[in-house]
Amino acid sequence: MLEALGQVKGAVDDCADTMLWGLSDDQLLASLDATQVLAQRLATVQLGLVRELDGRGLAVAQGASSTAVWLRDRLRLSGRGARQLVQLAATIEAAPPAVRDALLSGAMTVEQGRVVAETIAALPVDVGPEVTDKATQLLVTWADRFDPTSLSRLGERVLAHVAPDLAVQAELKALERATERAEARRHVTLSEQQNGQVRLSGNLDTETASLLREAIDPLCAPAGEHDDRSPGQRRADALGEICRLALRTGQLPDNGGDRPQLVLTVSLNELVNGVRAGTLETGTRLTPGAVRRLACDAGVLPAVLGGNSQILDVGRQRRLFTGPLRRALVLRDGGCAFPGCDRPPRWCDGHHVRHWADGGVTALGNAVLLCGYHHRLIHRGDWTVRIAADGRPDFLPPSWLDPLRAPRRNLYHLRC
Repeated sequence: MLEALGQVKGAVDDCADTMLWGLSDDQLLASLDATQVLAQRLATVQLGLVRELDGRGLAVAQGASSTAVWLRDRLRLSGRGARQLVQLAATIEAAPPAVRDALLSGAMTVEQGRVVAETIAALPVDVGPEVTDKATQLLVTWADRFDPTSLSRLGERVLAHVAPDLAVQAELKALERATERAEARRHVTLSEQQNGQVRLSGNLDTETASLLREAIDPLCAPAGEHDDRSPGQRRADALGEICRLALRTGQLPDNGGDRPQLVLTVSLNELVNGVRAGTLETGTRLTPGAVRRLACDAGVLPAVLGGNSQILDVGRQRRLFTGPLRRALVLRDGGCAFPGCDRPPRWCDGHHVRHWADGGVTALGNAVLLCGYHHRLIHRGDWTVRIAADGRPDFLPPSWLDPLRAPRRNLYHLRC
């Protein structure tokens, strides 16, 4: 083998010395195709070598903890690349002989070979060798026309082509297994970060994921022409709005239905002046701006503290936009009142035009409905909202958008 590889090296040297600018278009394309075929054939040979030395335990015999670790150092691969190489070598070896033959002939790429091998391995054990052979040959034939991703999708339905009578039953069993695995592995994790963020990660089963998409998608559209949020940011905001809606229903267990509650352990002056951060029950710190924004439509529980910070008294909730007042607000605004926004009332919070912390009253003349996005926008301070003489909210754009700051209104929810 070493002699043959030496000849290949000499041929590669000759190719590397070729003046590519002297090739015709046809020669250039033909050379590209030839290098691809040879590269895949050589990669298949390398996989065979990796599998052989792994089977012999050669890496462990030389003091390495695993074949992957040994390959990482010897071939100067990343740890992930070395592990993938060992796994791919095992996958190809376990595949039907037709897969390896196709790889050695250059009829398909190594990545296609992996897809075919994994697809065949996933077939039900009771389909029999004849069906397995038919499926293998069909996939090898498809490899001449389809890339690995398309080949993988076709492989999911290969039984429907070679054994239609078994396909329906096999598909149902596969779906049941996949559903069981998804349900067993489902989880959601909220991880506190050091940069003021919380990382949301996890896995959902298909059914739950479809419900989440159905709930989020209607809220992911841009909220007007000046909405410069990325799609990911809009999805994050939509998830927050869904949680707010769930809290409003009053049907959640335990504290379900209560708006977020802020226990104020700072003086009212500090809240009004925005000079102190807030702390949630989890210990998470919030900026003064976030505290004031939550205070728009959240229950505030004033706490009287003793000298040793012992809670002496906790006052009752007040100044929420609930009951008849919220119904009047919904009738007046019809939804988010920000110009051009189409968010319905159920996605909106009541906002104090003059903040409650600044002495603003909880009344229709000091209230406006805002969706989550525009609620944050108003609290940033570029836009200003006021109640006009006719009792409806006007929005004044920032001067960089309109030097005259002409009042604007939302006509989307206007009732005739």
